[in-house]
Amino acid sequence: MEVYLDNSATTRCLDEVRELMDRLYDRTYGNPSSLHNLGVLAEKEIRKAREIIADTLRVSERELIFTSGGTESDNMALFGTVLCKSSLRRGKHIISTEIEHPAILSSLKELEDRGFEVTLLGVDSSGRADPRELKEALRKDTVLVSIMHTNNEIGSVQALAELSETVKSYDPGIIFHTDAVQGYGKARIHPKKAGIDLLSASGHKFHGPKGTGFLYVSDKVRLSPLIFGGGQQNGMRSGTENVQGIAGMAAAAEIVYGSLEEDRERLFGLKRYFIGELLKTEGVAGVNGLTSCVSPEGDAEGGISGQSEICRPEDIEETAPHIVSVSFEKVRAEVMLHALEEKGIYVSAGSACSSNRPSVSKTLRAVGLKDQYLDKTVRFSFSRETTKAELEYTLRALKEILPVLGRFVRR
Repeated sequence: MEVYLDNSATTRCLDEVRELMDRLYDRTYGNPSSLHNLGVLAEKEIRKAREIIADTLRVSERELIFTSGGTESDNMALFGTVLCKSSLRRGKHIISTEIEHPAILSSLKELEDRGFEVTLLGVDSSGRADPRELKEALRKDTVLVSIMHTNNEIGSVQALAELSETVKSYDPGIIFHTDAVQGYGKARIHPKKAGIDLLSASGHKFHGPKGTGFLYVSDKVRLSPLIFGGGQQNGMRSGTENVQGIAGMAAAAEIVYGSLEEDRERLFGLKRYFIGELLKTEGVAGVNGLTSCVSPEGDAEGGISGQSEICRPEDIEETAPHIVSVSFEKVRAEVMLHALEEKGIYVSAGSACSSNRPSVSKTLRAVGLKDQYLDKTVRFSFSRETTKAELEYTLRALKEILPVLGRFVRR
């Protein structure tokens, strides 16, 4: 049996999406900037994609820039904002959090090297930023606040409307960006209602093709372009558009948002079941990002969450429906990953986007996970295609693996 539980790294491209892209490669291969009919047909596909994605966000089609994925969208949001002349006149202070994706944190490091000042907010044991700490960090020279929607490692979901309101109450001119790569396709996100000026997303995280993404840019925001050339996308991202990829991403968005509520309810049911069974399993220390989750067999003094209660359903439903971060008592993550792989189960030892080299997670440190568990944490991430039978198989495998591997721990 093959069980794919690494959907936060990437999802399987839906059959309907691949079939659409194949048809477009055969029939709509013109350059969308060309004036002849093949170019017009290609440009129509891009317009249709804009309409579909804009409708999921309740924004205008003209407020979307198509990119190659989440990393480019994040880079465009950060560099495009702070390097804009109007922003440079305001100041060089940026606020973000300690648990952002490497696409944000690496960009911030580069901006620091260029003379910008960055403040990284801490988070609580659930991975959430405190609006009061954000308010204290705001300054007259703050130009940008970037806080992710859903954390890719532990599944914490930020209270973006409250955080944005904190920023806008202080100064409406400060730009608010969210990396919604893990949130788009898993939740209803309405940027205008939530006070979000910029939003990044990536197609392959919601069953679209790799190499696709978009950046929502409020019509009130001005960005400096990072890519120059033929002036496509109103001069904001020059280069011939990836027609087939853009159309495929929009088709995936239309499908997942067409059944979003049903999928979320089913996924939360799977997540509650999976966590409940994990906490009964010998060798499981606890679940990260949930204040009430710790194994009865684990360290009730702190270890994972600092509490000795079993997971409350209401806590689970405040997180993302598709991510479960689990720490083990004795077995290292890399060992567990390969042991599960031998049984056809594919999981992750952390963020797949930082590199394929294992390193200590900044997110796990930020939520206060004890050092003894930092290299013993595995991420299980679901999709709309995940079944209960797959989770049952995974749990059986864990119950077989943990006692065996636990006996070979170095002391």
